[in-house]
Amino acid sequence: MNEPITIIGTDTVVSGNLEGDEDLTIEGRVEGSISLSKTLTIEAGGVVRANINVRNAIISGVLVGNIEAQESVHLTEQGRVVGDISAPRVILVDGASFRGNIDMGDIDVDAAPQTTRTRSRAAAPARATEEPTAAEEAAPVRMRRPVPVRTPAKPAEKPAAQPAAKAAAPAPAARPLPQKVLNKKIPPAPKVRAVGKAKAKKKS
Repeated sequence: MNEPITIIGTDTVVSGNLEGDEDLTIEGRVEGSISLSKTLTIEAGGVVRANINVRNAIISGVLVGNIEAQESVHLTEQGRVVGDISAPRVILVDGASFRGNIDMGDIDVDAAPQTTRTRSRAAAPARATEEPTAAEEAAPVRMRRPVPVRTPAKPAEKPAAQPAAKAAAPAPAARPLPQKVLNKKIPPAPKVRAVGKAKAKKKS
């Protein structure tokens, strides 16, 4: 047996508070507030300006107001919502328009399932903590000597340029002799007669 459904037609305008225990489908206009224990459906072409409190909501029309659902809110590709949504499950289909905030309640982060990649990363450090075997303990420990690093020799510094030697001072000019010495006559050298020379006699 199908559950009863209340339908507000396309030519119907309702202003006020709506309460009920059955499903409600809106094809016309509603202004006020809506409180249901079942599912609210706003069809394409329906316009609702109200705050809504329902179990489930399927919106294909226009809703201006806040909506609170105990189970889920489904916004189709034709749906338009301006307001806040509070529900544990919210579905926004590609093409839907929404402006407001979404509150999905508290999220238990610790209960989130771990992926296989996360588990493999967590198990990797356990191998590093295994105890060494007897063969590994008996094996000598090889120490690597540090490789000396040769640094390139610094180029020899060029000697500083010595200042040019001072030019040798010119020798002092000879002093001229006094006039008295120049006017003094030098006596002639004495004549020396030859000694031991005899005239050779001519033979007849």
